[in-house]
Amino acid sequence: MQRPLRAIRGATTVDHDTPADIYPRVQELLSAILERNGVHHDDLVSVFFTATSDLVSCFPAAAAREIGFGDIPLICATEINVAGATPQCIRVMVQAYSETSRADIHHIYLHGARGLRDDLPE
Repeated sequence: MQRPLRAIRGATTVDHDTPADIYPRVQELLSAILERNGVHHDDLVSVFFTATSDLVSCFPAAAAREIGFGDIPLICATEINVAGATPQCIRVMVQAYSETSRADIHHIYLHGARGLRDDLPE
């Protein structure tokens, strides 16, 4: 029997629009999502990234490929530009097979993105 497909959300921010700042933050975010939710590489289906329009130096997916996500379908898009939104923010939605119930999934928000979803438990 196939395990349920789950979507796990997360976000982080960077201090500067450079690959040197973006790569480690994206890698930290993905690692935290996998670890906190007990997701293994073979459980991954795809990963969808968005970045705010002030981040143009690199693709977040390139950071993911650097830590072994090269065989996972990855895509990047620009986050809609909403007045007052968190700047220099990268959001992610990871789709993975998991036995964890939807209510027990841990969505991960790091650095300046912590306040984006203060309705979620840590």
